[in-house]
Amino acid sequence: MNRQQSFRVALDASRSDNAQPTGTEHYSRQLLRALVAANHRRERPYALTLYARRAAQVQDIPRGAAELAPIPFPRLWTHLRFAAALWRMRPDITFVPAHSLPLFFPGNGIVTVHDLGYKHFPQAHTAAQRALLDISTGHSQRRAALVLADSHATADDLQRFYGTPLRKIRVVYPGVELHAPHSPDAVAAVRAKYELPARYFCFIGTLQPRKNIVRIVQAFRRWQAAQGDGETALVLAGKRGWRFDARWLQGAHNLRRLEYVPEEHKAALLAGALALVFPSLYEGFGFPAVEAMMVGTPVIASDSSSLREIVADSGLLVDPLEVEDIAAAMSRISSDSSLRAALAQRGRARAVQFRWDAAAQQVLRAFQELGAPP
Repeated sequence: MNRQQSFRVALDASRSDNAQPTGTEHYSRQLLRALVAANHRRERPYALTLYARRAAQVQDIPRGAAELAPIPFPRLWTHLRFAAALWRMRPDITFVPAHSLPLFFPGNGIVTVHDLGYKHFPQAHTAAQRALLDISTGHSQRRAALVLADSHATADDLQRFYGTPLRKIRVVYPGVELHAPHSPDAVAAVRAKYELPARYFCFIGTLQPRKNIVRIVQAFRRWQAAQGDGETALVLAGKRGWRFDARWLQGAHNLRRLEYVPEEHKAALLAGALALVFPSLYEGFGFPAVEAMMVGTPVIASDSSSLREIVADSGLLVDPLEVEDIAAAMSRISSDSSLRAALAQRGRARAVQFRWDAAAQQVLRAFQELGAPP
């Protein structure tokens, strides 16, 4: 079949290349890679065109699997340059996985909405950021023929805050992968690199208010006092975010601050931890929780937002507002090897459900819902 005569899909790949990707940038890169590969295996593949700011943003795409269209432009790329390309191409579907749909474009649109954290925690954003997020999300969910949500929690938020019809929403869990080694030798090497003790609790993520850093540190202090343990560390791995407050970290002995941890170290860092302590106040999905489960590290997570459905009974769920609840979970995991083993087994079984190839197949089904041939 002539690909030029097949069903045409435009893909926004502008957020797919960053040396230190955020969660949404990582999602865009991995989902588009899996989507192009899954489409390439079809007997009658759709004609995919990936639009990016530069050619380097589109990586690891099999030759002939998709057309690559770099369109450099300094500002307002989505609403001016990308939109102009769409009017010329007139695709059947435009899919934007990590940003907002253009204001004006032809044909059907599909957009992923990752979370509505700015609605739950407006104080974590400037007034300008909140206004921009509200306008772009409101427009995207109205203009889109289908909206992909990372979790049922995000789907519920779309209905609550924007009145998005349930018929338009499809929950598509992201995939999670850790390709770096996490063997005992790799764990020992990473522990030596970062000068960590044999026992430590770990948090991975941007240090910002909704990550609940202040209560994580308070819970660790309470755990230290109860256990009389001055050797075990608390590792906070991640860059400082907006409104970071150094006072969050005060008063805790043996607290280790790591900046951005590269992907090649993340699996071993998680695998060496007693537990991932991740009682976020709000998460649209929560990649670190699944990454920890993948390597068999117990997870302490919030019994709220998406973490309740993502972790389920594969970790210990706590009230993120109760320091004592977080500290009690740390005590249970640190003192009960049978519990750690059970959570490791359940976590690994749970984590395999979050795969990029499965997410890509769901996106292809969304194309079919909008008229693409099966």
